[in-house]
Amino acid sequence: MTEKQTDAASIVFEAVGKAFDKPGGGTVAALEDVILTVPPGTITGIIGRSGAGKSTLLRMVNGLERPTSGRVLVGGQDVGTAKGPALRAIRRDVGMIFQHFNLLSSRSVAGNIALPLEIAGVPKAQIAPRVADLIARVGLSAQADRYPAELSGGQKQRVGIARALATGPKVLLSDEATSALDPETTQTVLALLRDINRDLGLTILLITHEMAVVRDIASHVAVIDGGRIVEHGTTYDVFVAPKHATTRSFLSGVTGVTLPEFIRHRLTDSLPAGGGDEVIRVTFAGQHATDPMLALLARDLGIEVNILAGAVEEIGTHPFGNLLVSLPAGRGAEARSYLERHGLMTEVLGYVG
Repeated sequence: MTEKQTDAASIVFEAVGKAFDKPGGGTVAALEDVILTVPPGTITGIIGRSGAGKSTLLRMVNGLERPTSGRVLVGGQDVGTAKGPALRAIRRDVGMIFQHFNLLSSRSVAGNIALPLEIAGVPKAQIAPRVADLIARVGLSAQADRYPAELSGGQKQRVGIARALATGPKVLLSDEATSALDPETTQTVLALLRDINRDLGLTILLITHEMAVVRDIASHVAVIDGGRIVEHGTTYDVFVAPKHATTRSFLSGVTGVTLPEFIRHRLTDSLPAGGGDEVIRVTFAGQHATDPMLALLARDLGIEVNILAGAVEEIGTHPFGNLLVSLPAGRGAEARSYLERHGLMTEVLGYVG
């Protein structure tokens, strides 16, 4: 296999803005004042809804788009001002995998992977062993002579990954690389990307609209909304304590904290006049993440707690869980204080009569 690289590149966005001309005149802003550093050797996810600007941001890294303002640096090199040989050198250091694979139907698996090396002028004698090494790395040795039409979606994406690695890049960009795949195949592709990051040490920057993908692979995450980065940090920190409404919206689909419909439709912002229950989110993290805190709450304070929804999982190597519970509103403050003293986080979602 290829030896581990030790010169993974950082990616730095310095107050980056991008505006596009409108057909009728004027401009529309796709990105505004984006400030973000992707540490070398990490897997960083950029998550956002369609039209949020994430694809434009990704294309800045290999020079397919140029910033209107600010700078994009890859390994200290300014991509936006690079031209000719300097830009080609940067692009050799930045591999890219695509949502729809973009394979040449007239070329075999080996031929598709060899293409970037041929374009780069690598001697023929060096191409064959390099291609064989990459095919083995992505687990397609038995399919080396097959053509794209003979491959499954997951196999096509593996070819795309091998092709992106052909020139020995320091950065790998993933443009919604798993969104066209079924869940099981998605997991195998994500596992391959994790292995590549671990074995080769290169920086991976991926864009997605699926928080589950970020949870399963990324060490860091940035949330983009309306062309701006609204939240960023380690994946664990962002999952445990999301600050922005967009982040919380994305997280609601992957952390088992969606309220049942029969509760959601009855939820109010204030306690009904006749009394009722307080509905809270309890976030379990850190040393008490696996402790039976609700049982302890009931034992120590005698407060009955009704679990509405929840899940406990692992983010990176850290246990993490979210529960939605209801409890008597008159004792809500007491219960929340107890849980917070034990290192848990709570948030009042509303009240039900």
